Amino acid sequence: MLCNEKYLTSETIGSYPSGMFDPRPHRMRRFHRLTQEGTRSALDPRFADDLRFIRDTMERTAAFTAVSGWGQVLVGLSAVFAAWLAAQQSSSSSFGWLRVWLAEGIVGGVIALLSCTWKANRRGLPLFSGPARKVALGLAPPLVAGAFLTFWLFRAGLQGVLPAMWLLLYGAGIITGGAFSVAIVPVMGVCFMLLGGLATLAPAAWGNGFMAAGFGGLHMVFGFVIARRHGG
Repeated sequence: MLCNEKYLTSETIGSYPSGMFDPRPHRMRRFHRLTQEGTRSALDPRFADDLRFIRDTMERTAAFTAVSGWGQVLVGLSAVFAAWLAAQQSSSSSFGWLRVWLAEGIVGGVIALLSCTWKANRRGLPLFSGPARKVALGLAPPLVAGAFLTFWLFRAGLQGVLPAMWLLLYGAGIITGGAFSVAIVPVMGVCFMLLGGLATLAPAAWGNGFMAAGFGGLHMVFGFVIARRHGG
């Protein structure tokens, strides 16, 4: 009895003041207001502009990864065949040699474009994205300049300087355009320019061999590297 009286005595617990409780659902109301604001911001034109800005920024900073290594290997093989075919032309007719290499330039360009399209479609990559346009804009000026210089130098009877010029300008285009692609591409451009520099110091009769080593050998070597490191 004494224990019950001392420790188990029931006391009336005073109720808390009613003012301490607010019957209004503050949390739910604030959450509802936040949801409505988020919905309005998602439909706001400024929100779409922000998304477009983010997408354009990511596109500008991305690299063009649709360069096909196996396509480069095929370009190299066709260049080796072109070098062999050009060597069979009569030494008295320099136009036959030029015609073979001009045809090889067209064939190589078609192979490179088709192989890049194949790789882009296979991996779900955008072929005509911002980086692709930058690669094309970086590569095109040296190639266009080389086309005009080719006909001017050939008409002037200076066809012996064509291999060195082609290697140098092609290497310059690969460096400028490859700056927006995978890191190995500008390295290939540097190798082309080094080979073109050696061609300017070598006898003109070695020009066809330099063409085979550059457009054939370098394309195949770097094509294998790109195919192994960058998925085809």
